[in-house]
Amino acid sequence: MKKILVTGATGQIGVELTQTLRDKYGAENVVATGHDRQQTNELTQVGPYCHLDVRDASALNQIVEDYQCDSIFHLASLLSVVAEAKPLEAWDINMNGLINVLEIARTHRCAVFFPSSIGAFGPETPGFDTPQDTLQRPKTLYGITKVSGELLCDYYYHRYGVDTRGLRYPGLISNKALPGGGTTDYAVDIFYAAIKNQHYDCFLRADTQLDMMYMSDAIAAAIKLMEADSACLKHRNAFNITAMSFTPEQLAAEIQKQLPDFTVSYSVDPVRQAIADSWPRHMDDNAARAEWGWQAQYDLTAMVKDMLEQITVSEQRIKGDDHVAR
Repeated sequence: MKKILVTGATGQIGVELTQTLRDKYGAENVVATGHDRQQTNELTQVGPYCHLDVRDASALNQIVEDYQCDSIFHLASLLSVVAEAKPLEAWDINMNGLINVLEIARTHRCAVFFPSSIGAFGPETPGFDTPQDTLQRPKTLYGITKVSGELLCDYYYHRYGVDTRGLRYPGLISNKALPGGGTTDYAVDIFYAAIKNQHYDCFLRADTQLDMMYMSDAIAAAIKLMEADSACLKHRNAFNITAMSFTPEQLAAEIQKQLPDFTVSYSVDPVRQAIADSWPRHMDDNAARAEWGWQAQYDLTAMVKDMLEQITVSEQRIKGDDHVAR
């Protein structure tokens, strides 16, 4: 990877991935793109940034040509809850955006990273130790676009030789970017509520177990996969990866070890609960471990400790800046 394009760079994964790629490959070699024309932050100030709607194939092609990109991390999409509310828009963005990326990658001989999800599975899929290769019959529009994306990426590799690679991410937890409409958002929101209010009202049942991962591991996995020897990749696309598996109740208990006064209540959102109930509890990631050496660094205890520390520091800095401004 010499010149890298990141679509959806302003999203939950994109913010941290772009920063990490710029640290590793040089800020000038990583082009961030997003749908918001008004971006004024580190993404626009440290390296190149372009406004982009991924459905606009001409604009996407122009960016790839102008910056001579050889790799594309395609993150732009609508997430699970938003996709259920806007299914036609989600199909348009998630699928037409991806086909544009793949076609341009074919023309310009770019490698492509495509993030899939535990949402690509469904209620008929084995819920524990979900196999790498198994039945995929998702019941959400988001999941359908992820399965379709996995198949499209495989097709472009086998039909055209496009170097497509991808991961099935579990729920992701970040202290640098707020979530954007996912079913596992509670696992981020809960930390801010714990620090600010000492209470959180959770939208999933207390016993809802799901695969999760700290964002640092998610970013490391994407880069490690794209740097892996192509000859070692049997699956290439949609590798299961996991780091930890827990319920809201278990996460709250771990937070309470650090913040004993923290409390949780439960007001279940039936839409998000139904989505969560259709997803695996724990994936088998042995294929990723064997083919390119995947291994998570953060377990539940380490993740909770770092999240609380990082958010506390961030909140104190915001209060300090506000005090100076006044």
